[in-house]
Amino acid sequence: MSTDRPLQEPTFLILTALAERPRHGYGVITEVQRISDGRVRLRAGTLYGALDRLRAEGLVEVDREEVVDTRLRRYYKLTETGGQRLGAEADRLRRHADIARRRLRAAGHTRYGSAGAGP
Repeated sequence: MSTDRPLQEPTFLILTALAERPRHGYGVITEVQRISDGRVRLRAGTLYGALDRLRAEGLVEVDREEVVDTRLRRYYKLTETGGQRLGAEADRLRRHADIARRRLRAAGHTRYGSAGAGP
C-alpha cells in the first residue's frame, strides 16, 4: 500500500464515512452524500467495486453480516491501516489547503484567507 499516492475523492469520502462506525453499503452511500453536501453520489456498483478494492488493500474489512427482510446486509469498518491512511491523507490535504490560503492572503485575496483556517 502506497501512502504517498493521493486518494481519489470518492475513496477519501468512503473511508471518512467508515471512520465513525461500521456501516452497510446504503449507509456508506448516504453518509458520503451527506458529508460531501450532496456533491458526490455513489452508485451501488461503484461503491461495492471500491469496497472490494479497499478490502484487498487492507483499508477496510467486513465487520458483520445480518439478514434484513431476506436480504444480506454486510457492514464494513475501517481497519487500523485504513485509519492511518485516512489520517495521512487528511494531513496532506490540510497542508495543501494551508499553503493555498497563505498564498491567497499574500496576494490580497482576503475573502479566501481565513475560511476554514485552523491550528
